[in-house]
Amino acid sequence: MEAKKIINSLQKRGLKGSIQRFRQGPQKVGLVDFWSFITDREVTEFNFEDFKKHKEGNQITLNWIIPEMGEGSGGHLNIFRFVSYLERHGIHNRMYLYRSTRFLNDAYLKEFIRKYFSILDENVELYHDTKFMTFADGTVATSWDTAYCVRNFNNTISKFYFIQDFEPYFYAHGSEYEFAEQTYKFGFRGITAGDWLKDICINQYNMQADSFSFSYDKDLYTPKTKKDNIKRVFFYARPVTPRRDFELGLLALNELSKRIPDLEVIFAGWDVSTYEIPFKHQNLGIMRIEELSELYGKCDLCLVISNTNLSLLPLEVMASGSVAVCSKGANSEWLVNEDNSILVSYDPIEIADTMYSYMIDSIKLDNIRKKGIEFAQNTSWDVEGKKVLEAVLKGIKEDEKCINNRG
Repeated sequence: MEAKKIINSLQKRGLKGSIQRFRQGPQKVGLVDFWSFITDREVTEFNFEDFKKHKEGNQITLNWIIPEMGEGSGGHLNIFRFVSYLERHGIHNRMYLYRSTRFLNDAYLKEFIRKYFSILDENVELYHDTKFMTFADGTVATSWDTAYCVRNFNNTISKFYFIQDFEPYFYAHGSEYEFAEQTYKFGFRGITAGDWLKDICINQYNMQADSFSFSYDKDLYTPKTKKDNIKRVFFYARPVTPRRDFELGLLALNELSKRIPDLEVIFAGWDVSTYEIPFKHQNLGIMRIEELSELYGKCDLCLVISNTNLSLLPLEVMASGSVAVCSKGANSEWLVNEDNSILVSYDPIEIADTMYSYMIDSIKLDNIRKKGIEFAQNTSWDVEGKKVLEAVLKGIKEDEKCINNRG
């Protein structure tokens, strides 16, 4: 009887495929097919004729292999920011989606990018599949899975790995961890977000690597003046992203609320309405980036802890006139320090104690807020873009010498 109700419901919704799958019963999981790209060794060989023909045009070109993206994906936004810088400074770029299930033609991909990622230079070529990839001076992996595609594509002078985080840490120490870690052994040139990642590449995997630092959108994030006396804390709450320490932050804020009973905590980054939160708070979910600076500016402190590489949030918080509370450790301290931020351990009581000590001392808090604003304002995406440009040019120049010697 229950099965008939389900089938009738699916029929009313026109879901014929779902009805068929329901009648078939539980399906086996096709793990071998899903992970086949790990064992794929179908190589695209280097073509000297392509190399010679390309050199006649005197135009440096990069192939960027990117994973599928969603609306407003921060990792893609950062990739597009640097790609656009390179496009404006004489390097032509092509972008290819790898293993996409959502974008099945180039037109849809271009429309989506124009709508959600207007930062991308309009001269960048966009392709929905890596099967269209042709010779380039450099080919760039941008995530661990795309690195497997770059491993097999040899019709290029240089291979780069644009690394924004240590992705093995995204997984339990099992198969996916190993799949991700293997990519650091492929011999690519690393271009990393910060020195923590660069040091990992060089010291643990014997890679060649250069790094860039962060800045922020100076049109979106500007210093705000807090207009009330309500003690308020922002928490970048991402329970779906384990490395952002949601449970740790929740415990710390619960302890802080005991010390400051009228504390107002604002959660944003994800909808946390399904969690029981025993203290005064607002749940703002996923917000538009245009709203964030105003939000940060009305908070005394912004808790943005991380167990892997930090995000752009600390700088955006500083630039908005608030104070960032970040994790201690090399993964954070390549950018933040005790002059421009508040650094805390991974103990919830210690986090609460540290935040409390600043919230009851307005002079100490104002001092670090001013230093944070100054630090943020002295950063520049153009400065960081130049570092990426120089790393790309250096890598191609060095690798081309080997090809010329071979030829």
